Amino acid sequence: MKKYKKRILNSNYFKIDQNSLQEIKTIDYKNLILLRRFISSEGKILPKKVTGLNAKTQRAMQRAIKNARMIGLLPFVPL
Repeated sequence: MKKYKKRILNSNYFKIDQNSLQEIKTIDYKNLILLRRFISSEGKILPKKVTGLNAKTQRAMQRAIKNARMIGLLPFVPL
């Protein structure tokens, strides 16, 4: 557990500003600029602890990222 906390604090991960999310009415799979903010450099979806989203918004974000991957808008692996 300590390694995980240390890695988050030392890396480039950041908490998403809640005010910027309130401006966005819906989380859509077509909004790639927003979705890329929630994917790590390894291509993984960032956890709720790192992003600072509530559970409902995090689930919507995960669904949107997975839909975008299935359609082909986002890659499954980093390029």
